[in-house]
Amino acid sequence: MQITATETANRSSLEMPLLFVVEDDADIARLICHHLQESGFLTRWFPSAASVIAQAETLSPALFLLDVMLPGEDGFELCRKIRKNNNLQGSRIIFLTARTSERDRVAGLELGGDAYISKPFNPRELVARVRAVLRTRAKQEVAGVSIFGRIEIDLLSMTVKVAGELIATTIREFRLLEYLSRHPSRVFTRKQLLDAVLPEASFVTERSIDVYVRRLRIKIEPDPDNPTYLKTVRGVGYRFEVPRE
Repeated sequence: MQITATETANRSSLEMPLLFVVEDDADIARLICHHLQESGFLTRWFPSAASVIAQAETLSPALFLLDVMLPGEDGFELCRKIRKNNNLQGSRIIFLTARTSERDRVAGLELGGDAYISKPFNPRELVARVRAVLRTRAKQEVAGVSIFGRIEIDLLSMTVKVAGELIATTIREFRLLEYLSRHPSRVFTRKQLLDAVLPEASFVTERSIDVYVRRLRIKIEPDPDNPTYLKTVRGVGYRFEVPRE
């Protein structure tokens, strides 16, 4: 369902990212879409989660803006489905909701949300957050090299450089860093990281992730005790943070 005619059927302006706004309050949805469209984005509005996945598989949105309290299936469950869909792995997710408790925020991030914004919100701040999240999606990737601030991760040669200097990492350290960097701002539990990075290591415990993170911080962080990149989310796990430019 569309709010205005800003999104064309053939999406002729391919340089304009398409955003799915899933919000049951029509007035709030209009406000969101208006400010996003004024800022150069295409938008498509959904008052519920009912047809979001089917439409997304066809249109490949760059980002989903999800309310949590939706009629029928809620935003958390929709987020879970998006993250499990192989065709939507590159899409970003921002929660925009009146549910402001720390428990809800942690739940949203742990499910795969890239950011969590509380209502009421400042429209300009919302647009700025959308742009920031999308920037992480479009980080420079040349010949298999991903650049995040002073860190360069070369997937082909499995090497890491910090400020141009080659840093020695073990295979497991590299796999952990590379995996986290592919999902910037997303929070992972230790178990999720263990299953994703070390599925074959049957005798490795979840606490081994803490050891690898500690070693990586010593190698890549300007100040390992106050990390810039590998952030701890208390009570949950870890996330990779892209420094602001």
